[in-house]
Amino acid sequence: MQCTGPESAAHVTRRQFLNRFGMGLGGVALASLMNPVPSLRAATLDRGVLGAPQFAPRAKRVIYLFMAGGPSQLETFDYKPLLNKLNGEDLPASVRMGQRLTGMSGNQAVLPLAGSIFKFAQHGQSGAWVSELLPHTAKMVDDMCIVRSLYTEAINHDPAITFLQTGSQISGRPSIGAWVHYGLGSDNENLPAFVVLITKGKGGQPLYSRLWGSGWLPSRYQGVQFRAGKEPVLYLNNPDGISMASRRRMLDALHDLHQENADRMGEAEVDAKIAQYEMAYKMQSSVPDATDLSDESERTFAAYGEDARKPGTFAANCLLARRLAERGVKFIQLYHQGWDQHGGLPAGISTQCKETDQPCAALLNDLKQRGLLDDTLVIWGGEFGRTNYSQGKLTATDYGRDHHPRCFSMWMAGGGVKAGTVYGETDEYGYNVVNNGVHVHDFHATLLQLLGVHHEQLTFKHQGRRFRLTDVFGNVVQDILA
Repeated sequence: MQCTGPESAAHVTRRQFLNRFGMGLGGVALASLMNPVPSLRAATLDRGVLGAPQFAPRAKRVIYLFMAGGPSQLETFDYKPLLNKLNGEDLPASVRMGQRLTGMSGNQAVLPLAGSIFKFAQHGQSGAWVSELLPHTAKMVDDMCIVRSLYTEAINHDPAITFLQTGSQISGRPSIGAWVHYGLGSDNENLPAFVVLITKGKGGQPLYSRLWGSGWLPSRYQGVQFRAGKEPVLYLNNPDGISMASRRRMLDALHDLHQENADRMGEAEVDAKIAQYEMAYKMQSSVPDATDLSDESERTFAAYGEDARKPGTFAANCLLARRLAERGVKFIQLYHQGWDQHGGLPAGISTQCKETDQPCAALLNDLKQRGLLDDTLVIWGGEFGRTNYSQGKLTATDYGRDHHPRCFSMWMAGGGVKAGTVYGETDEYGYNVVNNGVHVHDFHATLLQLLGVHHEQLTFKHQGRRFRLTDVFGNVVQDILA
């Protein structure tokens, strides 16, 4: 495994290096736990294949708030008064330009333009337009960069969300968090570098574990899902009658067996197993501490909203994300489902925004007050946008919107992003990007740039080809960097 350049005969894996000094991964981990000498602790910290960022990073960690289902940009951040003026009129052919539609609205006799029934206003010194559905987020616009010109090729949920999360519409590639962990390693010894939080009890488009998987990278780089309840990580606790000492002896014996197998069969996945067992051992004490919100103040709960007291809610997950960021988790992925409003959009999106607006704003404020926002990149967005016409019947109080890959909105904050800015522009109909388009690969290239990584140089050789998160193209969006 190398990040770039020709293969080197002198390249040595970490296991081989440690073995030359008579100490396997399990032994190093045990030594650091039983005798925490600084040099041993440094030796066990995962530095990633790059060893360090390739240049000074703007961000040390990422919190990615993924709104699964495709939130409507026309009800949130992309104000289009012309749609209200032309409400009910057919979408002009000159605007659509023959672009494909989904089977859900492609057979409609007419495509009636649908103006948002929600009011917009300008906020902050930046004067960014934000919907009345997001009053808390609106107060934070001067800390945010709102990108209104994202676009994708994917028109259906599965390929679209896979594209945003892995850089390919085809499943099986490593996720963003896996790439980041692979390249940059971890900033802590006792928690995973990549943690996933999913809002409990939400319906909508399904989420698959491959969205936070490692693809063909070693399995140690996959995300670890934290769940609500007494057992945040499945199968982490010791069974009844098993002590930590006996667990330690078992892991040492298992390490020796794995080591013998590695010597015979190769080492990549065996090393991954050893590392994962050792991490699980450490997480038995670190996870309960990180997920226990009882030491948070009443003021903090009030800021995030009453839902923050309910494990598994989006608000509680946002608060947990801040705690994980404090503890050095490098990539924290939150998923909130239910944004797929083909019909009944006004009621549906009102509920979604009520669940997420206050916690998102509180997370930014909380990070800012603790001095973490400067080096934490926070991202909000879904897999595509929604059409400017109504899917199904349009009435004065109700309508729906179909999938729309041609343009959608996202915001980013902290971590080296230019605050108080709006980037990109769509046409007055809200159908096509007309200025400063940002492709999915551009977004990924920019994310890696903020972390101190050249997106073209973080690669992994698989089946004879060097793959990367940005596939074969992608440009850093320099204008949004601080």
